[in-house]
Amino acid sequence: MSSERYSFSLTTFSPSGKLVQIEYALAAVAAGAPSVGIKASNGVVIATENKHKSILYDEHSVHKVEMITKHIGMVYSGMGPDYRLLVKQARKMAQQYYLVYKEPIPTVQLVQRVATVMQEYTQSGGVRPFGVSLLICGWDNNRPYLFQCDPSGAYFAWKATAMGKNYVNGKTFLEKRYSEELELDDAVHTAILTLKESFEGQMTADNIEVGICDPQGFRRFDPSTVKDFLANIP
Repeated sequence: MSSERYSFSLTTFSPSGKLVQIEYALAAVAAGAPSVGIKASNGVVIATENKHKSILYDEHSVHKVEMITKHIGMVYSGMGPDYRLLVKQARKMAQQYYLVYKEPIPTVQLVQRVATVMQEYTQSGGVRPFGVSLLICGWDNNRPYLFQCDPSGAYFAWKATAMGKNYVNGKTFLEKRYSEELELDDAVHTAILTLKESFEGQMTADNIEVGICDPQGFRRFDPSTVKDFLANIP
């Protein structure tokens, strides 16, 4: 029996026990630009490729590495418009939490709430699953956090991971390079090297984005800082 019969219905399981629409959403993620997240002993780094199809494009207008709260950042692989909607939702959830409890939302709580939104889109009529996987990094309780959220609503805690195009090679590279004692600067280097594994063409400060989270909070590197790190990459 062909799974084609079930592929157009969001809420019907195929005979093999899969929701085929989620498989398609994961395929959209795997075709997206590579993203990397690495947890260091004193912080966490997220990085992604941000190539533009034309030199006429204003690369400073749209960012892929986004701040959600002062201590939480997010990046994605997959479809940009879906990501924008989730960024907006995540910021709203963080704001609501702050209004109720008068303290910043813990990273784990935000991840759970974003994952719940993504899960709802796998079982509701008239919508489709989000075509993105997210890497959410944060710093609270004096320690770094790194989570991945998938279109199904599943979320995982990682020490280091890669998503998007050639993610298998990225993960293999990280498995060889990762250590628990990694400092934040070394983690940034490793993240850039991981992106370089599958990077086509010249890597510059304009076509990759890097964000870090440490006790001072979350921030996205400006192009000049990225350039300094690239200068030390062989």
